[in-house]
Amino acid sequence: MSNINVEINSKIKKQKSMYASKKQIENRANTLVYLFLSFGAVIMIIPLVWMFESSLKTPGQFLTTQLSLAMPSNPQWANYFKRVWQMEPALQRGILNSIIVAVSTIVVGTFVSALAAFSYSKLRFPGKAKLFLAELATMMIPFSVIMIPQFIIYARIGWVNTWLPLIIPGMLGNVGMIFFLRQYMSGIPTSVIESARIDGAGYMRIFMQIMLPNAKPAIAAQAILWFMGAWNDYFAPSIYLHDDKLLTVQVMISRLNAMYAINTDYPLLLTASVISLLPIIIVFMVFQRQIIASVAMSGLK
Repeated sequence: MSNINVEINSKIKKQKSMYASKKQIENRANTLVYLFLSFGAVIMIIPLVWMFESSLKTPGQFLTTQLSLAMPSNPQWANYFKRVWQMEPALQRGILNSIIVAVSTIVVGTFVSALAAFSYSKLRFPGKAKLFLAELATMMIPFSVIMIPQFIIYARIGWVNTWLPLIIPGMLGNVGMIFFLRQYMSGIPTSVIESARIDGAGYMRIFMQIMLPNAKPAIAAQAILWFMGAWNDYFAPSIYLHDDKLLTVQVMISRLNAMYAINTDYPLLLTASVISLLPIIIVFMVFQRQIIASVAMSGLK
């Protein structure tokens, strides 16, 4: 009996030591991951810190202390509250243009994308799978390939130097959002839709009263990510827009760089860049839970 107890105790000690060693390895791995992510975060934050503190300098201070991360002794807050709003073309006009383009595209495009996702996930019609795969295939085509054909088409119908090439295609839906929402809506029980159909509800009513409320977290997360992408878009606006009154904020900053860099007024340009980042930072800070949930849900799906 004593031999059995000794054997049991030895097995328990081995299991405890194995568990302790495994736990120790996991803690070391987590520490390495934490250090690696912290290092990456610092690397990404340093340019933002440098941009902000450099925007508070005079042109002379910037040229003499370009790589310094220290705040200047006499911060030039007038760069933010006065000088940047006196630039030509007007930065505030570019911000307003970006808001108009991004919001109008996303409001309509999100509704259309959700409607398409509902159709692909719950409705039955001939060629549904092939049509969905064809839409997904368009995600594999880089914009540089279709850039010239699109420009020729838009030029012939008179859309160049207008917001229409930036707004109308987005209003027709976003393939990435359609794919994500389709995966999310597929998890909503079909029995709920069938019960609503038995009660006499049409598909549009089912979409508005059942699908949209249940998919609201996914729709909100995707709309936020789309807004961030539309706000930061530089390539398409730089191709289609030429009039200073129509420029979005990213293209306008590029134009300002060509004008003010000649006078080495880099702090003023950095001030404009910081201001253009504020909407994205605010949106991320306010809706970070939805953005993280979107990434988590996309991984689970």
